Amino acid sequence: MLVHSRKGKWATWALFLALFLPLFALPLLVIVVASFSTNWSGAFPSGPTAEHYGAAVRGESLQALTTSLVTAVAASLLALTVGSWAALAAATLNKRGRRALDALFVLPVAVPSVVVGLAILVAFSKPPMLLNGTRWIVILAHTVLVTAFAYQSVAAAIIRLDPMYEQAAASLGARPSYVLWRVRLPLLLPSLNAAAGLCFALSMGELSATMMLYPPDWMPLPVLIFTATDRGSLFTGSAVAVVLMATTLLVLLAVSRIRTRASYR
Repeated sequence: MLVHSRKGKWATWALFLALFLPLFALPLLVIVVASFSTNWSGAFPSGPTAEHYGAAVRGESLQALTTSLVTAVAASLLALTVGSWAALAAATLNKRGRRALDALFVLPVAVPSVVVGLAILVAFSKPPMLLNGTRWIVILAHTVLVTAFAYQSVAAAIIRLDPMYEQAAASLGARPSYVLWRVRLPLLLPSLNAAAGLCFALSMGELSATMMLYPPDWMPLPVLIFTATDRGSLFTGSAVAVVLMATTLLVLLAVSRIRTRASYR
């Protein structure tokens, strides 16, 4: 820490906790408490129960969780592939070309996601690319929304790469494809893992564009949470939200462990 005195450190920690707890930790704690309650008529919940989790891990909720996981994994892999490819290509362009490519990938996140959802709905509702009413339009929308983060993460990592390793490999007669697969990509692996985790987390929580596109047989978990709370099932919706949060955190923890191992290779 930049504060060296004991009193200054205590004051800094007190200020941090005073800002962190009300803004970040307390709302999540309220959701967890609500998931174990049957009513909330006063300042505190009452009627402790775990029945809501029975509904949150079976039937429609389990199917929605599976849908979210499949969508997030597919969108993350596609976004990582497209974003990394574009970032590698941008590194070979001049400054004007890189700016144009940056603007192209940042555009979907610079506008509201509901606008992106509407654009995809209009663009893919007629032949020859008729995706409306299928799961693929949801996966496509998530891919478009998260690719910018994969692109920016990998592009920033490429700028930080030391060209000495690639130059040494090339001076020893390595072909460009060999340098890419055996030198550059391994050096980028920690950033690729970080980008994959970010894309996965963003896809798991995406709601606005999904609400406009999802078919009845492909309902992700955030949509189910919204419909449950909209019908007044606040406590069941809270339990489903906790399941979504826990699943996302577990996957991010696994990705973080992979990234840590990759950084020490």
